[in-house]
Amino acid sequence: MVSAGALVWISLRPLLRLVMCVTGGYAITKADIFPRVAAQGAGQIALNITIPCLMFSKMVPAFTSDNIGALGPLLLICVIYQALSVGIAWLTKQFFWVPHRFRYGILVAGGWANYGDIPTAVIMSITGASPFNGDSDQNLSVAYISVFILYYMMTFFPMGGNKVIAWDFKGPDVEPEEVKESVRLRRQFIFRGWPRALRQALLCRCQAHDEPDAENQTDEKMPSKTDLAADDDNDIHHHPRHGRHVSFSEETSSTAVLTDVDFTSAPPTEKLHSPQPSQTATQTLPYDGCGSRPLTPIAEDHPPSPSPVRRRWQKFCITARGVLKSLLTPASITILISFPIALIKPLKALFVEVDGYYMPSAPDGEPPLAFVTDFAEFMGAASVPLGLICLGSALARLNVPRSQWPHLPLGAIFSLAVGRMLLMPVFGVLVCEGLVNAGVISRDDKVLRFVCILFSCLPTATTQVFVTQVYSGTGSAEHLSAFLIPQYILMFLSMTALSAYTLQMLF
Repeated sequence: MVSAGALVWISLRPLLRLVMCVTGGYAITKADIFPRVAAQGAGQIALNITIPCLMFSKMVPAFTSDNIGALGPLLLICVIYQALSVGIAWLTKQFFWVPHRFRYGILVAGGWANYGDIPTAVIMSITGASPFNGDSDQNLSVAYISVFILYYMMTFFPMGGNKVIAWDFKGPDVEPEEVKESVRLRRQFIFRGWPRALRQALLCRCQAHDEPDAENQTDEKMPSKTDLAADDDNDIHHHPRHGRHVSFSEETSSTAVLTDVDFTSAPPTEKLHSPQPSQTATQTLPYDGCGSRPLTPIAEDHPPSPSPVRRRWQKFCITARGVLKSLLTPASITILISFPIALIKPLKALFVEVDGYYMPSAPDGEPPLAFVTDFAEFMGAASVPLGLICLGSALARLNVPRSQWPHLPLGAIFSLAVGRMLLMPVFGVLVCEGLVNAGVISRDDKVLRFVCILFSCLPTATTQVFVTQVYSGTGSAEHLSAFLIPQYILMFLSMTALSAYTLQMLF
């Protein structure tokens, strides 16, 4: 049994290392020696080289036929966490005003968390030491993390999660006062309006039961045909109707308007409107040789438009091409390749030693492709520090002037921060323990339980900053900056507490 002080220190130590790395990236950015171009280049190196190497070096030795069944619970946890987080963001949007250019971005900020450098740094540090089993549990934890990363990449890019951010910048702008008034009316209806509406609905329903039969009432009040004819005759001779407007369908290409017409007079003369200028330029009304009615207009020759089936097929091809292009990233490809290599013993034995399977070794006594694993481990070791430095650089560029804080949506900012960093960990513990009691998650797999619970306490991904800068057209993400800063401040307190509680619960 580990003491409470030891649990707190075990939980706090990886966060201190994380803070030091993030502070380094923050400092060199503020000192103007790590410009934006360099940060973007470092991010590309981390995304396309170091992270794939880290995933490969950990997944291949960690996954076996015994623990591959954890994929199902991990994907289920991903879906549940995303649904809960989006629900928290949606409720925040309903009760507090959010800038018009962030009305959809807040849903993305709730639904997609930082599944990369932060949990990897913390979990690798905790599972690599006591009370866990050292390197074996560390490799297994990173293998489990890869499932979260793969889910993030598939839902955010190929499935269009990033396109939701673009919806914020479509349409005209709306003043904050109008948004505030709309939210105020919504809150008023939620807290005071719905009881009145429910009471009125019940009253109408009671009145409907008390009324006589609808058919009998119709028979009593329905006038006869003779009365209708007499009324129409009186209306025609004594009450002329004015202002009647009669419009024909667009297919007739003409409109007749009858204004101030007395129906006692002779019928008006029919009058054909002249065609529109565009129609006279492209259409003619040929007559047959006998001067009879004009024939059907001859339309100008145009190239045949594709059929609806062909248009749908073209749209599907474009969408599928975009999905494949987004999915075929180095990190996604590496993760997808690592699964069969880890599960097929002849392939796995080429990279690492496999118990019970013979594979001819290289001259140094290692598996034939062990040098690939060595390279992946060497490059993957740079993934976490490089990612944390880029995170510190991104936070250093989040500029929210103090003079603007009174004008910011503070209610939505702090509600989302509390929901993600304080409320979601509670949901995470309840969901994971419920799945353990239901037999979905193995009670003996403490690494899986620890990873699943810790992933409930993550702030919004900084990737949204870059995507927002692209879609905004101005290169700014001022609304998102204010929502990120409180989350990352609360993260150090909530993650320490959650890690200590989880370790106490597991051990």
